[in-house]
Amino acid sequence: MAISAGQKAPDFILFDSDKKSHRLSDSLGKNIVLLFFPAAFTGVCTKEMCQTRDELSFYTDLNAEVFGISVDLPFALGKFKEVNNLNFSLLSDFNKEVITAYGVKFDEWILGLKGVAKRSVFVIDKSGMVRFAQVLENAGDYPDLEAVKKSLSEI
Repeated sequence: MAISAGQKAPDFILFDSDKKSHRLSDSLGKNIVLLFFPAAFTGVCTKEMCQTRDELSFYTDLNAEVFGISVDLPFALGKFKEVNNLNFSLLSDFNKEVITAYGVKFDEWILGLKGVAKRSVFVIDKSGMVRFAQVLENAGDYPDLEAVKKSLSEI
């Protein structure tokens, strides 16, 4: 079952596309947006990450740090970040521990692939509480980024 608003966000340590480790709890003191996405270089995922890139100042103006998370290897995420000129950290959950902890793992996705992230968004406040959660069961659906922005504005 997915983490929902009102719950404490599970802590984690993941490596980014530059092979630097990130612990969620190290970012407490600012708001956090976690964007889980199924796979780099796919259509909807690219659109979502590029929209976030283009609107990053909105998030930073609200003292929010944005992380994109997928099960892709850090090396693939590095190329995805470079090709799309992304300006926020992409984290690799290759071992599927975080998507499992947040309850956002597809048991089976397209082509029989197992264990990729469901497209999901979590807004976490400065104290580590989830203030907004959206988990999409269809990877082709687009997250409600306006609701994310509204949630951040109300924190």
